[in-house]
This record gives sequence, structure tokens and C-alpha cells, in this order.
Amino acid sequence: MKETNHFARPSWDEYFQNLTEVIGTRGTCDRGRAGCIITKDKRILSTGYVGSPAGLPHCDEVGHEMHTVTNEDGIQSRHCIRTAHAEQNAINNAARIGVAIEGGTIYCKMIPCYKCAQSIINAGIVRVVALKDYHGANGTKEIFKQAGVEYEILGEMETYKDM
Repeated sequence: MKETNHFARPSWDEYFQNLTEVIGTRGTCDRGRAGCIITKDKRILSTGYVGSPAGLPHCDEVGHEMHTVTNEDGIQSRHCIRTAHAEQNAINNAARIGVAIEGGTIYCKMIPCYKCAQSIINAGIVRVVALKDYHGANGTKEIFKQAGVEYEILGEMETYKDM
């Protein structure tokens, strides 16, 4: 008689999303130790994490470079701009080694910011899977809709200190 295995194998989305958490541990800004994976046909093409440009100081070493932004609704939010976002770094890493990501899916911690969304659209990525929502992502959701980029948010809104 054959034994039954009760192991619950993760879906591809769960598998790749879980890997983004490990990749994010390389991040160098405690405001968003986020990781990112770009895949196509169930294969990993590129990864990225939150970090300063190569050779420049990291938040973990010298502190945050905080900017205050006043949004259209008058609400102010704070952002560290010292580091590049995980999505930027994953796209840049693919470009650096000549990996085509057009038609791919990007897995990330939060729905991307507006600038990352623009890069995702221009790179030809067609699907975004985010673990959490992002408080500043209304514009992102609108341009994804306009560009035909499918997105899925698996969880709740991300919150962190000094938003």
C-alpha cells in the first residue's frame, strides 16, 4: 500500500513570494528590507533588494536620507531616498547581464511606487504580485490599469514607523 504524503506544496505565486522574503534580508534600509523576483515561465530571471547604489553608503551604516512629500490630498508622507527600491534593482540587474524580462511577472513585498511602476511598464513586465498594499500606490494602480499590467495584492496595507 502506498503512503499518502500530506505535505502542502505551495503554489508558484506562494513559492516566489516566499523567496522574496529571503532576498529582502540582504536589504540595507530598515524601513523596507524588501526583496523582489522577476520570473517568466516559472523560472527566476532576476532578483533585487533595497540597497544603495554600488559602492555608496547604506542607511544601516550612515542613517536614512529622509524627504517629506506633500501629496495632492495635502497629507504628508516621509520617504527614505538613499536606497534604490527592490524592483528597480531587479530590473537593473537583469539589464546589466542582458536578461530579457519582457512578458515576465514581478513578485515584491508591496505594490510598487509610481516610479517603479513606470519602469515595470517600460520593461514589458505584464504581471505584478505584491504581498502587501502600499499607502502611496493609487497612481501605480491607475497606470497599471491603463497599461494593461495585471496586479494582485495578497495582503493588507504595509505600515512602518515615520510614514
